[in-house]
Amino acid sequence: MSPTIFVIFGITGDLSLRKLLPSLLNLYVNKKLPQKFAIVGFSRRTFTREEFREHIRENMKVKPGEYREEDVKHFLDHMYYEQGHFDGRESYANLSGRLKLIDDGFHQCSNKLFHLAVAPSFYETILTHLSNSGLTIPCGGNEGWTRVLVEKPFGHNIDTAKKLDKKLGELFDESQIFRIDHYLAKEALQNIMAFRFSNSLFEPLWNSKHIDVVHIKLLEKNGIEGRGGFYDDIGALRDVGQNHILQMLAVVAMEPPKVFDAPSIRKERAKVLNKMRVVNEKKIKDFVTRGQYDGYVNEKGVKRNTQTETYFRIESYVDTPRFKNVPFFLESGKSLSENKSEIDIYFKNSSDLEKQNVLTFRIQPDEGIKIRFWVKTPGFDMKIEQKNLKFKYADSSSLQILPDAYERVLFDAIMGDQTLFASTDEVLAAWKFITPIIDTWNKVPLTIYKKGADNVV
Repeated sequence: MSPTIFVIFGITGDLSLRKLLPSLLNLYVNKKLPQKFAIVGFSRRTFTREEFREHIRENMKVKPGEYREEDVKHFLDHMYYEQGHFDGRESYANLSGRLKLIDDGFHQCSNKLFHLAVAPSFYETILTHLSNSGLTIPCGGNEGWTRVLVEKPFGHNIDTAKKLDKKLGELFDESQIFRIDHYLAKEALQNIMAFRFSNSLFEPLWNSKHIDVVHIKLLEKNGIEGRGGFYDDIGALRDVGQNHILQMLAVVAMEPPKVFDAPSIRKERAKVLNKMRVVNEKKIKDFVTRGQYDGYVNEKGVKRNTQTETYFRIESYVDTPRFKNVPFFLESGKSLSENKSEIDIYFKNSSDLEKQNVLTFRIQPDEGIKIRFWVKTPGFDMKIEQKNLKFKYADSSSLQILPDAYERVLFDAIMGDQTLFASTDEVLAAWKFITPIIDTWNKVPLTIYKKGADNVV
């Protein structure tokens, strides 16, 4: 791999310390980064280089003893810091000078990966300054590419998403833009495609003739974890519904791509999202439930009269020939009884609806696949009992520790593989389905549920 510089805007923030830097450290320890690489942090705080590295060492979210001390030290030796303001033209000139000094040390032009680990309100400002400063212009030839990584949410509704996408399209080529939805990079979610398309036992059953219901769940025990000011303006549907949940749906419902490459796979996911049946405003109460956990209004940063949802459940439909009239139940919430992200696919049983076969993809925790089936109970009587056929990644001796989703995101961005990143068509199609629901939230009663609840509805 060619020399590469990672520029992280907002490097002292929670996302960087909790996800990005630990993932880069793990990639470094496992020799998945280029031999010549550097990490440049860009933020408003004032640090010397040594103060900055010490700050990262003390605040990076890694388990004590997880890495050898010399590995952490060598990793930190690759880190630099540039103090600046996101809206300051001079700050980008200084950043350009910093990157040139590092390139001079490499004795060649390096690749540049710009990661916007900041609030979405800063995106347009940073992207415009990056473009105007010339920082995103590749060095030329076969080396020195530049790429931009943008975190979700991509906009606040369909109109802001179009505006952001237009700005990205004006400033960068689509091949330079990597829109992160880290759920797409989760190993268990990727395995759905392998499971479907590699096992002839299931693909013939993957349609409305045999599938009764699909239930997609992303449930969390935690509340908003001190993110009141951010979360109260977003809500559960924007936070995980518009992206994670719909991407899981797209992987389940997509058609087999003609070629297993990034353009073909992203095109098939987008086709599914564009076929989502828009919820009728007059019938929204019949298809949508929203809730808020008891005590949410007392969280720091939350408005006292807020109507922001911390839970939603949507009955949705994908109007494709394969899945026409099959209900997809989309559910997510905070402060519930368990942490669980999974997809349950219920197969039809014309003789006994209580004895359906269920195929479950567990995305997290305890990643794996489970199939519920029915067998005769031993004995003289013809009695039927439930059994489960399970596969868990953790039980497989052939597997090493699963890579974190952000490790895969960063590695694929280096390699230029956009398969696990959302395309323009996917983002806009998702907002086309979500925006009408958000616009008519006030027609749906807000259910207050107890923390730790098993069920909201």
